[in-house]
Amino acid sequence: MDFFDAFEKLSLELKTSRGKTLLLADAHIGFELSRGLRIRTHFEERLAEFIRERDPDLLILLGDVKEPIGLSFTMKRLLMGFFSELREIPTVITKGNHDGRIEEVAGKFPNINVVDHLVIDGLLLLHGHTNLPEVEFVEAYLGHIHPACGIKRGRVLRKTKCFLRVEKFLILPSVNPYLEGFDAREGIKMVPFLRNAKKGKAFLPDGLYIGEVSFR
Repeated sequence: MDFFDAFEKLSLELKTSRGKTLLLADAHIGFELSRGLRIRTHFEERLAEFIRERDPDLLILLGDVKEPIGLSFTMKRLLMGFFSELREIPTVITKGNHDGRIEEVAGKFPNINVVDHLVIDGLLLLHGHTNLPEVEFVEAYLGHIHPACGIKRGRVLRKTKCFLRVEKFLILPSVNPYLEGFDAREGIKMVPFLRNAKKGKAFLPDGLYIGEVSFR
């Protein structure tokens, strides 16, 4: 697996007043611990290497940085290792539903700030599992639902991760290449402020528009 190519396609780089801003969603570090895997993938080490190579002026992790909802000794160790590799990069975590007690580790790193949401240049950044904050914004970026769409090739229907745009909201896929995405038509119901959305537009990670997705 070409991890760097996957990370590049599953992330998003923006130009903001803070400089080059790199967005990543739903890394789910430590997913092996919750899924009964007996081998370590060292996914988080490769992700940290990718981030360092991209060298953003600001890194924004759109929630669910970790997989286990709790914070075991092993999970602390994985997060400490991951955050240590990013010491030189200003980082904001928009806390997700899996990020319980993450402040206990992130708080040891002066470059990391954990927030519920962030607004930069009219861009709202959040995880997506709670109600929409009462702030003004032009466009929003979130994660949470790991969107995926089915693409039919001949008689074979293949599910693939996608970026999903719903009006002024852009939902990023999980940056973790080991995690399969969820059907966007079902996943949208997990975003409180988009439950009544009727349709969205799906894009492959390489930017190719693949069509409209109906949620009704």
